[in-house]
Order: sequence, then structure tokens, then C-alpha cells
Amino acid sequence: MSEVIAVETRGLLFDMDGVLISSIGSVNRCWTLWAKHYNVDVDWALTITHGRRAIDTVKILRPDIDPEEGLRYVEDLEVDDNEDLKILPGVAELLASLPVGSWTIVTSATERLATARLKHAGLKLPEKMITANNVDNGKPHPEPYQRGAAILGLTSAECVVVEDAPSGVGAGKAAGSPVLGLLTSHTAEEIRDADWIIPSLADLKFEATSDGRLRLQFPAMR
Repeated sequence: MSEVIAVETRGLLFDMDGVLISSIGSVNRCWTLWAKHYNVDVDWALTITHGRRAIDTVKILRPDIDPEEGLRYVEDLEVDDNEDLKILPGVAELLASLPVGSWTIVTSATERLATARLKHAGLKLPEKMITANNVDNGKPHPEPYQRGAAILGLTSAECVVVEDAPSGVGAGKAAGSPVLGLLTSHTAEEIRDADWIIPSLADLKFEATSDGRLRLQFPAMR
């Protein structure tokens, strides 16, 4: 029988894409169209988009264009493309049962796109969340997760970050949070800096303690 790890925390900070929902099909289709529109190598574009704010991707791929124009183009494409968007295993049950105010979402998506995707998926939204619109520095900078913890009234060290991408894992670690990595989009080697790694949120169980903490339990993979 696998060893079970137990961790106590005061808050959970979830990335969105690749953690709560899968929108990889939309991301790939829309950034392919964007790259062709702006005469950028498609393979290069798809290599750097995951886990990064769209506006930062635009600045890397086409530093010579108006970044807001490039952002609007891809945002419009992605908001309209929900063809194969799906909730990942274990997510709906977990979010429905977590105490209010104990969790939030910290995503590189814009507020418009994040809200559209979460509503399309039918997922419960937190009272407040951190999107690309709320930060000056995107992941892997620590600012997104520092701000995510702050809206819960906590420090980032008091929260567990749940991530699937190297840039997000790096952001969580830089913010001083322990990081739970998911194997939903990257390999264990790619997210090796996470403190723990599990296949998906279907493997995460929790119970609320008498002092308002969350006791997380999941199987040890390493």
C-alpha cells in the first residue's frame, strides 16, 4: 500500500488551466491561429504559451506589435472556443466541499477568459480570484500567488499552491508556498521543483480541522 502524506494548511491556491479544467485544445487551436495571423512559428508559439499570461507571450513572440492588440486577438479567439473544454477529475466534488474563504484561483488567464471558461464548465467560482488583470508580473514571478494568499487574508507561506506547469510551480515556490504538483499537462521531471506530485485532484482528500485548517491527504509518489 502506498504511503499517505498528510499536510495541514490554512488556504489552497489553485491554478486554473490544467488543474481545474482542461482547455488545451482551445489553447492550441487559438494560438495556432494567432501565430499564423502574426507570421510567427507555430511550434515556437505553442511551446511557450502554457502557464504564462497571454500578454507576456505576445511580447515575447512579437515585441514589435501593440501587445494589447495582440492580446485582444487571442482573447477573442479563446473566449469563443470551448469545444472540448472539460472539468478535470475530482475537481467539482472538491470545490463544492471546500469551506468558503479557504481557497481561491490564481490564473494567468485574463478575467474575461477565466470567468467564461469557469462558467462554461459549470464550476463554482470563489468570491474573489487573481487573474492576469490583477498583477503587474505574471508567473513565474511570485506576485500572483502572493496576491492570491492576500485575498484570503493569509500569507503565501500559509497556503498550499496547486499547479501543473513549471512556471506556476516556480511562482509558488518563489512566493514561499509549498507546492502540490499535478501530472495533468507536464511530466514529473518538468515539475520536479514541486514539494509533492500526484496524478490529479482526484487523488486529493481533505478534512477541516477544529481550528479552521485543512488537513490534506494524498498518496506519496516519491
